[in-house]
Amino acid sequence: MRPVKRTPLYQRHVDLGARLIDFGGWEMPVQYKTGIIKEHKAVRDNAGIFDVSHMGEAWLRGPRALDTVQRIVTNDAGKLRDGQAMYTVMCYPHGGIVDDCIVYRRSADEYLIVLNASNTDKDLAWLREHAGEGVTVDDQSEATALIAAQGPNAVAMVDALAAADLSAVPRFAFAETEVAGVSALCARTGYTGEDGFELACPAADAVRVWDALLEAGAAPIGLGARDTLRLEARLCLYGNDIDETTNPHEAGLAWVVKPAAKDFIGKEALLEAKAAGISRKLIGFVIHERAIARHGYSIIDRGAADPVIGQVTSGTKGISVDGAIGMGYVPADRAAPGSIITIDCRGKDIAATVVKGPFYKR
Repeated sequence: MRPVKRTPLYQRHVDLGARLIDFGGWEMPVQYKTGIIKEHKAVRDNAGIFDVSHMGEAWLRGPRALDTVQRIVTNDAGKLRDGQAMYTVMCYPHGGIVDDCIVYRRSADEYLIVLNASNTDKDLAWLREHAGEGVTVDDQSEATALIAAQGPNAVAMVDALAAADLSAVPRFAFAETEVAGVSALCARTGYTGEDGFELACPAADAVRVWDALLEAGAAPIGLGARDTLRLEARLCLYGNDIDETTNPHEAGLAWVVKPAAKDFIGKEALLEAKAAGISRKLIGFVIHERAIARHGYSIIDRGAADPVIGQVTSGTKGISVDGAIGMGYVPADRAAPGSIITIDCRGKDIAATVVKGPFYKR
């Protein structure tokens, strides 16, 4: 049995009274003393900071680094300029998703890919298997800490601690400067539906950045609120909403698939899937009665020969939005916004309405 890992900020979480859980082999804070609801609202109303140092960081370097990135991801990295980033997915040859990730271009021969924590080892093996000749895959996960500052006041907080004007950095772009005296790659990205930065810095210096942000007024936020925030923004979670059995077209991620731009692993399968038509789709839904649909609950049609027609992939009670919200896969002909679906919530049939777009917009 592998030992549970700890981030460089572990002792800070203990000192703050966090409730710690085993999350994908990492001992991580699920919530602090204030609780998930107050943490969620702190991000929506002010600013919160998340320890996401369990994520993986892989640098691809070499004169053909772009060729490797283009082969591995579905989006068109050829459009990136220095200091820009993009969201994308990596696919298997059959079109299923290896992982979703963000690619950052530092230069024409140097790219950073940030990987989901539970997939880091698998993803690194995938990158190394498919890296082109002369391209190195440098795993800097252990040496790198990642702190996300999110919320309407997060940009101003980070900017006030920075040696450069970070307020001028556009969305999905980054700058490298010092924050609280620590060298950091500061990316205007996030996973909450709010504005903010994700700060990658040396693991040894993470406490200094974390403490400075707390002193500036940010609230510490655990994984519980991170999940409710991302779900309100209708952002996919790997292992729930997307995995190796789902393709980007089904998951509503066709916008990150650019087959006309270049060849990539899984291209042929995705072209075939699009031509054949998608048989199921990932939907968002709202429940207005007293019930919450959780991951794994069945979406049903009692009049069908096989009543189970789909499955809930994520679900929670709305905090910044009304009702209970969730996502799940249903047959494509049941996926139109406004359609009514039925969910088996612990033996009780509950009606839900299919909705378009994110549940929450800032």
